[in-house]
Amino acid sequence: MPESPREFRSGRHQLRGLVAWLVLTNLVSGVSVLAQAVEQHEVLAQAAPETPNLVPNPSFEEFRVRPLGWYFKGANYNRVMRYWRSPTAASPDAYNPDVRVPGNWADKGFGDATPHSGDAMSGLTVYGCADGKPHCREYLQVQLTEPLVRGQRYSFSVWVAALPRGLRCNGLSAAFLDVANYYDDDRRLSAKPLVTFTEVAEPGQGWTELVTQFTATGEELYLLFGNFAEDASTKTVTPAVDNPLNFAYYYIDDIAIRKIEPFARVATDPDDLSQKVLRAGESITLRDVYFDTDSDELQPRSFRELDKLVALMRRYGEVRVRIVGHTDNEGTPDYNEDLSRRRAATVVRYCEEHGIARRRLDSEGRGQRQPVADNATADGRQLNRRVVAEVE
Repeated sequence: MPESPREFRSGRHQLRGLVAWLVLTNLVSGVSVLAQAVEQHEVLAQAAPETPNLVPNPSFEEFRVRPLGWYFKGANYNRVMRYWRSPTAASPDAYNPDVRVPGNWADKGFGDATPHSGDAMSGLTVYGCADGKPHCREYLQVQLTEPLVRGQRYSFSVWVAALPRGLRCNGLSAAFLDVANYYDDDRRLSAKPLVTFTEVAEPGQGWTELVTQFTATGEELYLLFGNFAEDASTKTVTPAVDNPLNFAYYYIDDIAIRKIEPFARVATDPDDLSQKVLRAGESITLRDVYFDTDSDELQPRSFRELDKLVALMRRYGEVRVRIVGHTDNEGTPDYNEDLSRRRAATVVRYCEEHGIARRRLDSEGRGQRQPVADNATADGRQLNRRVVAEVE
C-alpha cells in the first residue's frame, strides 16, 4: 500500500511522491497523472501554509549597531542586537563577519562556527557554574510579535551547534513571561519553562535542529531561552577531543515559534483596526503601536497592528494616509517634536517595506501640541503618546 500524499515531504519530493501515489493507486494515467499531481500539490500547499514566526529577528541578522568586538557585559549585547536582550549582566555573544574574538577565547574555538543561515548568530554558555566558569549561565530574551493564546498549540524550534571542545548538555529550555526580566548580576535564572529538551544536545561539528511542541497556558509576551537548571541537575557528555573544556557553550540560530492548527478562536474587538473603513477625513489612532523609551525603534508587539494597517491600505488601494506622531509633555517641546517625527517616519517606513507605495504615505510629528488627555496623570500621558493615521 503506497503512502498517502500528505505523508510526503514538501517541494519537489512532495510532487514526485504525489505522481507515484496517483500512478500506484491507478487513479489516472499518462499526461493526466502529471496534471492532477501538479493540481493536488498546489491544493496541499494552499491548504497548509506556514504560519508566521512569532520571534522577531530569529536569525540575529538585525543590529542596532554593528558588533565589532567581544562583549563581557549583558548591556553590551543589548546595545548592539535588535529586539534580543540579555536579562542579566552575563553576556550572550553576537557573531557576524566583522567580529574579532580575543586570542585567549579564539584559542578555545570561539568564533570558528559558520552561522546556520545568513551572516550572524548568537552564542550562550549554559553549564559550568560548579567549576567556576564566569558567566556560567547566559540567556536570550525577546518580546514576541504577539502574545501567546491560552490553549493554543505551538511548535518551537531552534538550531544549535556546540563549541567543539565544550561539554554537551541537556536542559536547553524556553520559558514565557508576562513582563521582561532584568537583573544587574549574572545569576542563574529559575524560570519555569514550557519547553525543555531533556536529551543531551550532541551536535558534532555542524548544526542540529531541536524541535518540539507546547500548549500555551497563558498570554505571555516574552520568550526567555537558556538553561534554568542547576549544574547538579544537568546531564553532560564530554566530547572525544583533546583538552575538552569544563563548560557547555552553544551557538544559537533560527529560533521559531509558530501556531499549529487548529487555531484557537480569539474574539475580535469591534473597534479593532482590521474592522475599520478608510474614509477621507477620518483619523484612526493605532492602539497597539509601541516604541522603546526615548527611541523611534518599534517594539515587536507593534508588528501585528501595523500589518493590519498595511492590509487596510491594500484593501483601499488608492487611499492616501498621513501618519502623525504625538507625545506627552515630558521633555522639551523641540525634543518631543523631533521624537514624534521620527516615530511617524518609522511607521511609514514599515508600511513601505511591506508593499505600500511611498506616494500613498506621508508623515508628520506634532510633539506635545495636541494632547487628548491630562498630562498631569500617568494614564493621561500614556494616551497622549500615540500614533494616528489620518486618511486624506
